[in-house]
Amino acid sequence: MSTDRWKAKWSERAVSYLPRSSFESTFVNAVSLPPSVKDTQVFIQIRFAGMGNLLKVLTREIENYPHFFLDFENAQPTDCEREVWNQVNAVLQESESILSGLQAYKGAGQEIRDAIQNPNDLLLQERAWNSVCPLVIRLKKFYGFSLKLEKALQSLLESLTCPPYTPTQHLEKEQALAKQFAEILHFTLRFDELKMRIPAIQNDFSYYRRTISRNRINNMNLDIENEVNNEMANRMSLFYAEATPMLKTLSTATTNFVTENKTLPLENTTDCLSTMASVCKVMLETPEYTSRFNSEDTLLFCMRVMVGVIILYDHVHPNGAFTKSSKIDMKGCIKVLKDQPADNVEGLLNALKFTTKHLNDESTPKNIRTMLQ
Repeated sequence: MSTDRWKAKWSERAVSYLPRSSFESTFVNAVSLPPSVKDTQVFIQIRFAGMGNLLKVLTREIENYPHFFLDFENAQPTDCEREVWNQVNAVLQESESILSGLQAYKGAGQEIRDAIQNPNDLLLQERAWNSVCPLVIRLKKFYGFSLKLEKALQSLLESLTCPPYTPTQHLEKEQALAKQFAEILHFTLRFDELKMRIPAIQNDFSYYRRTISRNRINNMNLDIENEVNNEMANRMSLFYAEATPMLKTLSTATTNFVTENKTLPLENTTDCLSTMASVCKVMLETPEYTSRFNSEDTLLFCMRVMVGVIILYDHVHPNGAFTKSSKIDMKGCIKVLKDQPADNVEGLLNALKFTTKHLNDESTPKNIRTMLQ
């Protein structure tokens, strides 16, 4: 068979070219290559999964890392995924209303300033209090959602890391759950980006706590304390004191998952995270794959997910994500981000700089630190 006819035969079910040396040992469908093709490039066969195509990709740079093209846009749950998917989906359905509520948050700054400057004006005190109370109820809703998100993440981690399958096999078999995992990370980064732009949140909540304490000293009971008692206020205060509260919640949840599941190898969790990072990196840097997206928003989705799993990996793995032995190609991931428009990635690069745990360790290569300066 001629080279051209051989290529034409395989092009109908092929998605990428690779040097023969990169995959000869892993290409399970034996193919007799013509001599003229042997040392050039060959096609990889698509493998279709029940929920959508999952394309196995081997890169020239990091052959030992698993890479997949996950269909983040169209993956649907199988019967085996359905129970967990339904539980997580019930939580995710609230996510857009949470973001809308946060975007619409204007704060009560002027009312609070007026009340503080005129401490004897009861009308201004009442106006400030009546402005702050609905905002505190909204903040409680956001905090409550973080607790739901924590449980949802742990359910997904349990499904995507449990034996007998490897995390890579789970991601191949359970694409709909992998998509939900990505959606949680996507929401988390969006929430935290918005929160960092709204200093009024902490100002409003501080005023609320000061007023509650003052009224308690004066033996005044306020109805709102039935909604936000002292214990709840303490927990909310810790939550909003974080620069990236949702990401902190997920990092803690992932660490707790590893700690509480002592019989589950740590690698099951870290491999799940590193595989997701590799997925997103390859999708972002490969025009063949980005051209498959139905929406440009999927590019930003992939960037947020990649950064989210890197941060989780860095918090969970004892050596972090930045060491030379890391299963995440940090140099490649940062380069992918820096190749995007600056306005799209400034917050994500800041998240890598300020919310990771091991960036400033001595084991972090100098060139990685330099890339994030």
